[in-house]
Amino acid sequence: MPQNPIPLSAFAMPRHVAIIMDGNGRWASARGLPRGEGHRRGVEALRKTVRAAGEMGISYLTIFSFSAENWSRPSSEIRDLMGLLRRFIRNDLAELHQSRVKVRVIGERDDLAPDIRQLLEEAEELTKGNDRLTLVVAFNYGARQEIARAAARIAVKINAGEIEPSAMTADLIGQNLDAPDLPDPDLIIRTSGEQRLSNFLLWQAAYSELVFVPTYWPDFDRAALEGAIAEYHRRERRFGGLIAQTGS
Repeated sequence: MPQNPIPLSAFAMPRHVAIIMDGNGRWASARGLPRGEGHRRGVEALRKTVRAAGEMGISYLTIFSFSAENWSRPSSEIRDLMGLLRRFIRNDLAELHQSRVKVRVIGERDDLAPDIRQLLEEAEELTKGNDRLTLVVAFNYGARQEIARAAARIAVKINAGEIEPSAMTADLIGQNLDAPDLPDPDLIIRTSGEQRLSNFLLWQAAYSELVFVPTYWPDFDRAALEGAIAEYHRRERRFGGLIAQTGS
């Protein structure tokens, strides 16, 4: 008889999980529903995933909520997405705070609508002292743009004579990213079956394990998260060396 699988609780959780939440539109289309309904159901999946991550002992959860390229979508869809963001922060921020979730935001903020920017800053300020789970929201985010911002920050320091050009290293670039204090993700999950990073955490993903699941994001739940983590634990993480290492 086959042995029972080892329960997930027997393994250490990955410290940092990042998720590309993909497939809202296709989920809706498959059911004859408008795309907006897919996005609304996607918010429900996000709520469930944040709760599950906190309960499972994950320290950092990064979500790709809105990319720098998403502005090219139809204006009606963008309005829908911005409305969902506003409602999520207004309706869920108190629960996140009560659950000791710290909210961090990465991405370009300068060109955001003032009320959106204010909501993001309010979420960060209210929850900055929390210590159970750090929810990193990648909003108006693109990894290439983030690396370009880091290079620009370094260039300013070089021009000011604060550092020498010879001091340019991978570590220096990492120190000038949007959130240099955050650990790199151990595991990156993408839903919907697509198998690419789509300009998400390209620098930080150098040694991340990538797990692609066929589930559309609105159907993603705790069981799907546990399945992705189980797959992560089946991998051997060598970080370029010969001896496997485990994240914790």
